[in-house]
Amino acid sequence: MADSTERDARGTIHAGGEWRGAVGGATREILDPADATPFAVVAEGDEKDADLAVEAARRAFDGGQGAWPRTPVAERAALLRRVAGLLVRDREELGLLESRDAGKTLEEGRVDIDCVADAFRYFADLVAAEAPGRVVDAGSPDIHSVVVHEPVGVCAMITPWNYPLLQASWKIAPALAAGNTFVVKPSEITPLTTVALIELLVEAGLPAGVANIVTGPGHTVGARLAEHPDVDLVSFTGGLVSGAKVAQAAAPTVKKVALELGGKNPNVVFADACATDEGFDTAVDQALNAAFIHSGQVCSAGARLIVEESVRDRFVTELARRAERIRLGRGTESGVECGPLVSEQQRAKVEAYVASALAEGAVLRCGGRRPEPSPQRPATGYFYEPTVLDRCHREMKVVREEVFGPVLTVETFRTEDEAVALANDTEYGLAGAVWTTDAGRARRVAGRLRHGTVWINDFHPYLPQAEWGGFGRSGVGRELGPAGLAEYRETKHVYQNLAPGPVRWFAG
Repeated sequence: MADSTERDARGTIHAGGEWRGAVGGATREILDPADATPFAVVAEGDEKDADLAVEAARRAFDGGQGAWPRTPVAERAALLRRVAGLLVRDREELGLLESRDAGKTLEEGRVDIDCVADAFRYFADLVAAEAPGRVVDAGSPDIHSVVVHEPVGVCAMITPWNYPLLQASWKIAPALAAGNTFVVKPSEITPLTTVALIELLVEAGLPAGVANIVTGPGHTVGARLAEHPDVDLVSFTGGLVSGAKVAQAAAPTVKKVALELGGKNPNVVFADACATDEGFDTAVDQALNAAFIHSGQVCSAGARLIVEESVRDRFVTELARRAERIRLGRGTESGVECGPLVSEQQRAKVEAYVASALAEGAVLRCGGRRPEPSPQRPATGYFYEPTVLDRCHREMKVVREEVFGPVLTVETFRTEDEAVALANDTEYGLAGAVWTTDAGRARRVAGRLRHGTVWINDFHPYLPQAEWGGFGRSGVGRELGPAGLAEYRETKHVYQNLAPGPVRWFAG
């Protein structure tokens, strides 16, 4: 894998098998969110760069017999497995790059790389084990009828800044497994590990033009990819407002659209889960993890704690005590548990949400400010303390809207029905959790929650073989699992008459 100096020297746009700079010559500095200093430079592409990348992907898809869509499934699966091996080889370097780029801890960066490798292995195994088609019984021995799956075509992928490589892999791995070509636009804030992944795909032997990347902003590159007539599918992960714009841009060409748009995720804690010291400790610990991993910059973050009223005071007091002790600092430093927010803009957004909550009557239990500078937390970094807001209610902006920062709101309930009503009282529906020792209640509540993933006595784990996506305004379509592969396919019915003859419908 090339180091940052080599990468900067040759450009970060890859189209048709060649690395280059932007057509217009523009560049962008990538800032370390821990101290706001630049540590890399990338090409700043625009619509012209997007057009060239789509053209390369189109040629690679529409080529002759040896083109990627017609590469045998076993060969495609083998390439994905080689990529997984290269990710394991470069785990430390990629984990460090992800940490510096996104601000997360080094250990989180390493775990992300492991998960990316798992995704490539999973989709390799999935396509390798598939039957070539589904035979349909047409009711006659003279009819051979089969349903087959073919690649969609050229896929545009627009990925977010919080999990740059992980979110890219959830799109790239199934797209390649299905036989598609693609253009990926990573977030302009955190593009470096996606650039590195394209390097690994090339090293693994992927033919020129199959994998293309354009680094640049959403309003130019992303918008052009979404509307481009030669793009057959656009997959977007990000905010609700931007996702709606992507869908609108894609509509005139009636291309396939997959959207993962975040969530406002409830973490429901029943009193029985806290009846023992061990249960109480576990529920509090998991509530911290749910809300504050990666400084809350997680689409599935358990940002809404909905706790039974009888245990609220004890639970929130202990939660706030532990939240105050979370060690903030540069993600690459030993002992740091939470890094900075990704940008000054994101921190300002979080501060505005906290201010509005306090103005609407929320009670600040901890945090709510920038920490004091230290050697681990430079004053120029985008740090914000883990924040617990008590006495919240559904009418508050901070409860309704996705904050995407280290802010946890607390609501209470008295009955199971009230808990479910609160948990479902959101325009989103990505993920949620229920904590209880009552197995019947766990199944009932999980069954009633209108969220794409529901955890029982846990929070955050996912499996590459299980679908990921949400209800409501959390998006359309699914990633991971068999449905994640199906997003990148078209279904075709091939009907063959083995004994053709005249129909005689018309007498002439």
